[in-house]
Amino acid sequence: MNFPEDFLHYVWQFRSFDYNGLQTCDGEALEIINTGLLNRNAGPDFNHAKIKIGETIWAGNVEIHLKSSDWLKHNHQVNPVYENVILHVVYQHDAEITRMDGTILPVLELKDRISTDLIKKYENLFLTLTDFPCIAQIGRVDELIVNSFLSRTLVERFEQKTNAVTETLKELNGNWDETFYRFMARNFGFKINALPFELFAKAVSQQIYARHKNNPHQIEALVFGAAGFLNDHFEEEYPKNLKAEFQFLQKKYNIKPIDVSMWKFMRMRPQNFPTIRLAQFAALITKANHLFSKIMEIKDVAALRTLFENLPVNDYWKTHYHFKKVTASVNTQIGKTSVDNILLNTVALFLFAYGKHTAAPYFISRAIKLLESLPAEQNAITDKFTGAGVKMTNAFASQGILQLKKQYCDEKKCLSCGIGIKILKQA
Repeated sequence: MNFPEDFLHYVWQFRSFDYNGLQTCDGEALEIINTGLLNRNAGPDFNHAKIKIGETIWAGNVEIHLKSSDWLKHNHQVNPVYENVILHVVYQHDAEITRMDGTILPVLELKDRISTDLIKKYENLFLTLTDFPCIAQIGRVDELIVNSFLSRTLVERFEQKTNAVTETLKELNGNWDETFYRFMARNFGFKINALPFELFAKAVSQQIYARHKNNPHQIEALVFGAAGFLNDHFEEEYPKNLKAEFQFLQKKYNIKPIDVSMWKFMRMRPQNFPTIRLAQFAALITKANHLFSKIMEIKDVAALRTLFENLPVNDYWKTHYHFKKVTASVNTQIGKTSVDNILLNTVALFLFAYGKHTAAPYFISRAIKLLESLPAEQNAITDKFTGAGVKMTNAFASQGILQLKKQYCDEKKCLSCGIGIKILKQA
């Protein structure tokens, strides 16, 4: 018996056992009319079941255990919630169980009714030491079934991410523009500099930038000053002027810069240095202040891209990766892959979150359409699934895969996964 109770849930739910000539352990004829609905909350495992024992039809709940004695181990005998259980389904019947009123609880033993092939399939999924349990089988699952479940996991992923948006929205008293600005800043740092970008965004609100929207130099001073890069001594005019401007603005708005040591440069391509990203971020603020409002208005995906293209980055950064360090020509524009990342992780997320928050399916549909228009992500996880035969044509699919891996594969929840269930059912 090398399986958990969840396996018996699957066996009962999908009637994956020999149910000819069913009898209770007391020898009474048993007919399953309805297995009931799986209960993922506290209480009996299946609700609203209907069975016939002898000549009597019963409606109620079904509890499932590996052994009958587990009823006692879990203290169900003193819990009134379990008084309406009409059938105890177990793999092995090893103890007689009575309800609180003294009546004997009918038991169905499945020990000799589950095929060894099904058990072996289950064990092959769970005992494999591969990147994900069904790596050898998923490529043979019907593409329609895979895509259908990925649609579910994609929605799960965005609903979870929406929770973080909602928390920040509450913190900012329902200000969507400021909430979007904070998430956008974090996205600009990607994984390595996400935290300092987030803290830097908290140091200077979007409303402050809006007051200086017609003065790019002041916006750049605010960005690099709040990020902690203007505390040094400079010889070049550009950083000297930024420092002087920031000293004035810092006093005016009581800005507390973050510690410059938080920014990471090691093992990064120079185009991804935080200084270049900050210069691009300043240019984006200059080009399109109150981005969230603009994104809500723009329906065309190509038009969304233009918001992040041809940014008016200061010419200083065409020959610098860092203050005081002159270098050869630098590409100061955001690359296509980075733009796709922002559209995926911030723009699509906020369209989805806004649609959920305002009960407006239109914005959720726009988020889905945007994901379908973006290329699939390429990383260590998606590469493994692609290698196993899963087709990923867009970011909708790759985001679904990332959620599948995290919430189902890593947690060994194959029996809650539409793909895993299909594999177990296949002959």
